[in-house]
Amino acid sequence: VQIPADSRPSVLFSKLFVNGTRAQVAAQVRRLKEGQSVMDAVLDPAKRLHDRISAPDRDRLDQYFTAVRDVEQRLVANQEWAKTAKPKVDYVAKDITDPNDDVGRLKLMLDLTHLALQTDSTRFVTLYVSGSNTVQPIPGVSIEYHGLSHHGQDPEKLAQLRLVQTRQMEAVGQFLGKLQQTKEESGTLLDQSTVLFGSAMGNASNHNCRNLPIMLAGGGFRHGQHLAFDADNNTPLARLYVTMLQRMGIEADQFVSGKGTLPGLEMA
Repeated sequence: VQIPADSRPSVLFSKLFVNGTRAQVAAQVRRLKEGQSVMDAVLDPAKRLHDRISAPDRDRLDQYFTAVRDVEQRLVANQEWAKTAKPKVDYVAKDITDPNDDVGRLKLMLDLTHLALQTDSTRFVTLYVSGSNTVQPIPGVSIEYHGLSHHGQDPEKLAQLRLVQTRQMEAVGQFLGKLQQTKEESGTLLDQSTVLFGSAMGNASNHNCRNLPIMLAGGGFRHGQHLAFDADNNTPLARLYVTMLQRMGIEADQFVSGKGTLPGLEMA
């Protein structure tokens, strides 16, 4: 289930690093409390229903209770965040004025990701890089991005797609460089972070989701290598997730279809 995302860099910056006035903080906490009272109102009739339904329906209701409790816990955590003094950073918040400039927006979001990790404002970030239906403001590109992804092996579309994705990779490279340059007590911020970047499709032209291009950086792993697996009998990407979970100290031997760790990926 997708949760609401922040897509404007300036709004995300405000949430992470701007201290509101006392009135603004009080208003934010009040909104959160109102949301919490809604959850309480929903729970009461659901609890009364619990003893009057079949076992399968009780299981579904228990799942619902669990989801509601999770929301309540997040509401309480958000109340605390609203009251917490935000870290001071030397950064000017801004948005991309060109709505077509997805790469420019990606760079700003990666800048904020670096700041969020550096200030320990969060320890987990997910960033979705969209394939929009716009022409990217990049010299040599004249076809909208989503259309380029459905290239059908057309040489001209492939050449333009390469220009766009090269800019994307440059942005990611700059982000990794900033993590590498940020010193921590036991190495660099890149050493202390695991960065996974890739695509949900191996060939977007025909929506093929096999042989995915995936890049892993940081985390103390041994890098500088390309691990390729059987193109027909694929190794599940989820085995990489098992490796990452174990690196984070989570005792897991399986994640969905991934049984065991990823072969060839070892610690440095």
